[in-house]
Amino acid sequence: MTVVLDTNVVVALYDAADPDHQAVAGWIATVEEDLVATPLAVAEMDYLVAHRGGTPAREALWTDLDAGAYLVRWWADALNETLLIARRHPFAGLTDASLVALSRRVRTNRIATLDQHFRAMTTPAGEGFVLLPDDA
Repeated sequence: MTVVLDTNVVVALYDAADPDHQAVAGWIATVEEDLVATPLAVAEMDYLVAHRGGTPAREALWTDLDAGAYLVRWWADALNETLLIARRHPFAGLTDASLVALSRRVRTNRIATLDQHFRAMTTPAGEGFVLLPDDA
């Protein structure tokens, strides 16, 4: 199975001072599924990891991306699907809307996130999301 990956989980993983670091690091160590994000989320990850952890943290993220630790998916209609979802859920923004659109693409209701607002959203199939690591 695949898990869609939100920015805040990655930031918490690379920032040992983050209050959620231990929970995220412990959960990530047990994950056997593919972790997949959109380019919008990866751009946020790049900026926030560098902002919080500096060049060493950013380099660690880039190394992990290069090694395939996190997969990145985008498709021809991704922006249109993302905008439709964002318009239905404006509180989420484009990055989170892109993750909901991605969940449809990869046929999962599992999102690695610390954002509880995903509980107010559903997959395109109408299922509630399983938020990881909280619901693990």
